[in-house]
Amino acid sequence: MYSATPKGSFIPGLEYSGIITAKGKAVADFDVGDKIIGAIRFGAYATHLNIDYRYIMKLPEGWSFEAGAALAIQSLTAYYSLIELGNIKKNYTVLIHSAAGGVGIYANRIAKKFNAFTIGTIGSELKKEFLINEGYDKVIVRKKDFKFQLKKALGSKKLNIVLECIGGKIYSNSFNALAPSGRIIIYGGAQFMSQSARPNYFKIIPKFLFRPKVDPLSLSNINKSVMGFNLIHLWDKPDELKNMSQEILGMNLKPPHIGKVYSFANLIEALRYFQSGKTIGKIVVKVD
Repeated sequence: MYSATPKGSFIPGLEYSGIITAKGKAVADFDVGDKIIGAIRFGAYATHLNIDYRYIMKLPEGWSFEAGAALAIQSLTAYYSLIELGNIKKNYTVLIHSAAGGVGIYANRIAKKFNAFTIGTIGSELKKEFLINEGYDKVIVRKKDFKFQLKKALGSKKLNIVLECIGGKIYSNSFNALAPSGRIIIYGGAQFMSQSARPNYFKIIPKFLFRPKVDPLSLSNINKSVMGFNLIHLWDKPDELKNMSQEILGMNLKPPHIGKVYSFANLIEALRYFQSGKTIGKIVVKVD
């Protein structure tokens, strides 16, 4: 579904952490033995990487490799969505779908730096207590009455930003709830993710064909914005990515929440657990 995915066989994985074992003669900012974190345009599910130094940073002091491996993509996605696209301001109201995922957790932490009122949505009651402890102001377990629950959570507040990755009626209800000048930012398509090794096309195709549509001419009348975002399209701007990463680290946010760690030998099991929808935070695969 993502147009940036390479055609044919490829090694997945966009983010990693590790130790530099060798470097090119022209590399001055890093040394062999340095602990680093970074991003790559696919290929991170590997024991060794040959990488461009422009896409790495030193592992923050006191951080584990697991936390470092979980930082890059989720934090940059949350940052770019809220700040670059959402233009978040003090005291905004922000609705964050998949709030217990890696992006959702960091989006809430960043939004709280702007004293935002945050509403998180999840698919399971089991994740609710975690979100409350993370500082979400309201938590909604997505059910058929989502529209009513959202209205109740908002009260008299105006909804300024939505981080959306669910689709369907959840998207439509979220978009309709936006206040004038509000922005909905699409950062994923969880509704199309399979929970098995093979896609269930009988479920996916109807969702795709009958997905919500937006009339561009209507947007100016209602004064709302719909934005799509995939971090991979910033790949050719390493300086911009690094500057944003420095901004994120400068916020002094807590390290990413690691839900579970798997050994590299059990990588397939890790992916299946991710597909289950039971995860909180990030799943990390560790080379033993």
